[in-house]
Amino acid sequence: MDFTSDMNEDTQHVDLSNGLENVAVLTERGSGVRTVPTFQYSPENIQGPGCTVDPSEVTLPGCSCLSHSCLTESCSCLQTHGQAYETTGTLLNLSRTESGYSSPVFECNALCTCSDACSNRVVQSGPRVRLEVYSTKNRGWGVRTLEAIPHGMFVCEYAGEVINFEEARRRQLAQRSEDNNYIIAVREHAGGGSVTETFVDPAVVGNVGRFLNHSCQPNLYMQPVRVHSVVPRLALFAGRDIDAQEELTFDYSGGYSNQPPVELPSTQSDAAVQASRTDGLQRKECHCGANNCVQFLPLDLSILN
Repeated sequence: MDFTSDMNEDTQHVDLSNGLENVAVLTERGSGVRTVPTFQYSPENIQGPGCTVDPSEVTLPGCSCLSHSCLTESCSCLQTHGQAYETTGTLLNLSRTESGYSSPVFECNALCTCSDACSNRVVQSGPRVRLEVYSTKNRGWGVRTLEAIPHGMFVCEYAGEVINFEEARRRQLAQRSEDNNYIIAVREHAGGGSVTETFVDPAVVGNVGRFLNHSCQPNLYMQPVRVHSVVPRLALFAGRDIDAQEELTFDYSGGYSNQPPVELPSTQSDAAVQASRTDGLQRKECHCGANNCVQFLPLDLSILN
């Protein structure tokens, strides 16, 4: 579907998702307009090299609720994992505790008997706000919102190929200095020393999230959300009220704060893993312009659950 721009007869707004999202992801196309990189649009994660679990396969149990929207006192999903969303669909706990941990989020899934309008079905319903991919002045492509977004609202996923560490390492080391690194490495701490790692690369297959820029003072917060599969979906929520036309950003290191970043607790094994990953990789300068900018883009993302 094409959306004709009123500003230039030779310029059109087109849907980058090709109708795969419920709300079109707009970008400009026409003479004199920079061409968006070629990639395959996918609104959800797909199985990539080294990934032993198909993210599209339903592997989590469902509830037997027959109500329009699940209630904590009767829903097995909410009783097991807790309530993550308000009835409006906004995320309840949009911050880490003092220990650096955030609560895991599980949604109702394809095996659940509740309706598609259940308040525990948010990320799986896709973006509900109008987003635009545009060319920024000094940071390549970026994403801005065309409407105001309230605090806690789901904005979009960071979706792509789910790969293993070896494949992620191979791809990173094969990159040239001028290439963009899209790979996000999410490390979740489940307690008792248990660590789950997920590597997502939207370079070739991805969604609108691949165009989001890093900021040391972001307005989006990343939260792993499990829907149908044990493989998490990397969901981005509004960390504060966001105005229309504002660029959307998140912290590639996994933090969210409007204050100077605080170092999250880690173990010696975490430090060793981080050191092994940064060996041989080139740090890139950060151009976010925030007053607390750390000058270089982070190389790894840890979500402490």
